[in-house]
Amino acid sequence: MVFRRRTPRTMLAQLREMLWPKRGFRRAGTYIVHRLRRLPDQPHRVARGIFSGVFISFTPFFGGHLGLGLALAWLMRGNLIAAAIGTFAGNPLTFPFIAPAAVGLGQWLTGVEAPLSALYLVVSFSEASEELWANIVAIFTRDPTEWYRLAKFYETIYRPYMVGGVILGLGVGLAFYALTIPLVRTYQRLRLHRLRQRHARRNEPRLPEADSTPTEHR
Repeated sequence: MVFRRRTPRTMLAQLREMLWPKRGFRRAGTYIVHRLRRLPDQPHRVARGIFSGVFISFTPFFGGHLGLGLALAWLMRGNLIAAAIGTFAGNPLTFPFIAPAAVGLGQWLTGVEAPLSALYLVVSFSEASEELWANIVAIFTRDPTEWYRLAKFYETIYRPYMVGGVILGLGVGLAFYALTIPLVRTYQRLRLHRLRQRHARRNEPRLPEADSTPTEHR
């Protein structure tokens, strides 16, 4: 292929690029904003797509944010590309803030009393994942299944995360929705104005050039 890398990246390099882009998150964010402004769609449709992606990023459906964001945007008749861009609201830099905030709000609303430290969240996710995998393996073996840690994880972490994430996602998603409409609308107007100016310059009548040949005096 023409655009294939001469030296393919290793799995470790690809993972590092996902967690920390080579050119930095600032440049990546600038590219996303630039790409968002140039979407050839109505501002309200772009804003609905952004809302869908941002909202889903606050839910605990890890691994399914992109698919669910696209599905929600399709149901809301939003722009699918904008929805995909909106899911970048959930990334390795924001999840350490989103998860504790969503879980804490959900625990407060549901009356659940549980630790809220980052270590407790990481350990709870790890234990629940291990028990889930062990139960899947037990289907093909004679090992007993256990659900204690999964049940505890659901009551103390997952359900509060869902409740708090939906509320925070609605708030942040609506804020992005409100900001996206004037941003896209202003850019589209400026772009249309520049295109009209360019078209007018191309269609300007050109004056005939004066004859620079010197005339003879008699």
